Amino acid sequence: MEALLGGFFWSVWAAWLVYWTVSARGLKPVQRRESLGSRAVHIVPLFAAVVLLAAPLPAGWLTRNLVQPSLGGALAGAAITALGLALTVWARRILGANWSGTVTVKQDHELILAGPYRYVRHPIYSGLLLAFAGSALAQAQWRGLLGLLLAGFGLWRKWRLEERWMRETFGSSYADYAARTWAIIPRIL
Repeated sequence: MEALLGGFFWSVWAAWLVYWTVSARGLKPVQRRESLGSRAVHIVPLFAAVVLLAAPLPAGWLTRNLVQPSLGGALAGAAITALGLALTVWARRILGANWSGTVTVKQDHELILAGPYRYVRHPIYSGLLLAFAGSALAQAQWRGLLGLLLAGFGLWRKWRLEERWMRETFGSSYADYAARTWAIIPRIL
């Protein structure tokens, strides 16, 4: 069963990565883009999170169980991961040509308020956090918790920058939107 679930996680993340890469075509031209140094501040923690969750690590405290591994925990983790990645795909499709992997402002950028954006301002980050949390839950090791915390930091930093740029670009429209929606987790954050 462990091999089957491990295969599921590799497959679902790989399928998501293929979709993410293929769907990055046909985007609007960029008007403003964050610097490489700025991007590194959130990419490095996200990359470290992926390594912690996916790479084989030598025995040590990071590979010790945080909770007792169980089939129920692994299945719940698989469901949460799939749900999180599905949320990112839905949000990405709604953004259409406005999407970018970096913090950008596009030419003719539109403020999107449909789909999951009705509920949270950053559903892609919400979905990624869910997917990291599901993967960490299934793994049940300390490295999963550390990976989730690093991913959370990287995404927090990215959404804070994005919020600032959206406020600068859309002014009171974005301020009104932010006043009636949550950043990533409805009723919490």
